[in-house]
Amino acid sequence: MDPITAAALTSLAGSLGGEAGRNAWQGLAALVRRPFRRAAGEESGETGGISSGELELAALRDDPDNTAHAQALATALGVRAALDAEFGTLLEQWWRGAAQATAAGNVNNTVNGTQNGPVIQGRDFSHMTFHFGQK
Repeated sequence: MDPITAAALTSLAGSLGGEAGRNAWQGLAALVRRPFRRAAGEESGETGGISSGELELAALRDDPDNTAHAQALATALGVRAALDAEFGTLLEQWWRGAAQATAAGNVNNTVNGTQNGPVIQGRDFSHMTFHFGQK
């Protein structure tokens, strides 16, 4: 798995106003709240000083431009994934999905040449009707 970078987490936290960003953030929050498992199948409330990532997640949510908070969350996720194989697998699945979902939200529109009518730029239009009169 590619490491989850502080820059990616900062970008994600900053995109919480959009549907994809909110969904990705909620998925990460649910994952972080899962019980910590040290050995196969064993839940442990005792983490030996290892962060679950909940405090770091909340700090970044509250201050999404703070790179120190993002780095702390990236570190907490990496350590937890290294110690909890199930969490590591689920984190990797979340990361792939979040990267695809947030990338899919980008729109790049280009208009070239002479246009014979209005140009509308955007993404995912639905239920639209255009009526053009005769000249």
